[in-house]
Amino acid sequence: MDMLELMEWLAERGVATVFKVDGERMVEGKKAWMVVVSGGPLGEDSFFRVDMSTADACLDALLAHLEGKGLSPWA
Repeated sequence: MDMLELMEWLAERGVATVFKVDGERMVEGKKAWMVVVSGGPLGEDSFFRVDMSTADACLDALLAHLEGKGLSPWA
């Protein structure tokens, strides 16, 4: 599953998702990739954000967070 497939799967469940790359941060050698999720079955007060060096690392961190909340595309 790639990030776009996961974003669509989450949206179908009412979860808002933002996946971003920041060009300025990338040029500076900083963690340029970011993913944010909130709402839906994660709860109104739920908010998860992670900044990573690669898109794949963001995907892995997000999948681990979702599994910890009992929400997995493979369940």
